Amino acid sequence: MFMGEYRHSLDAKNRLIIPSRFRDQLGETFYVTKGFDECLSVYTGEQFAKLMSELEKLPSTKKEARQYVRSVTSKAVECTFDTQGRIQLPTVLKNVAAIDKMCAVIGVNDHVEIWAEDKWDAYDSDASDSFENAAESLTEFLK
Repeated sequence: MFMGEYRHSLDAKNRLIIPSRFRDQLGETFYVTKGFDECLSVYTGEQFAKLMSELEKLPSTKKEARQYVRSVTSKAVECTFDTQGRIQLPTVLKNVAAIDKMCAVIGVNDHVEIWAEDKWDAYDSDASDSFENAAESLTEFLK
């Protein structure tokens, strides 16, 4: 399970340090792609294969399904860590998440997310304000 919040900055070559707790769980090869809410999603090889399997179930006759599959797969990149525990973010992914320099790297149960720090702070503030209401409205799904 991935959990926690860490702050790091991109270096001049768009490399980002991934926290060691996450590196251990991600394994040697993992995948980064477009996520929801203007962030990047990072998946283990196993989780990414599961996601791809789920995407195959979507009806190719539906325009929204084609758009979603294309958005996820066209932005996906296979990654490995360098000797210092960094990954290189391609410019296209950096642009997708509007990342300039400072990042928030967060654990989200079965995956990791990379956010532009300012976007994460705004999202987290909004989510904190509605935390109790969200919990109440989602209770039926937890039974």
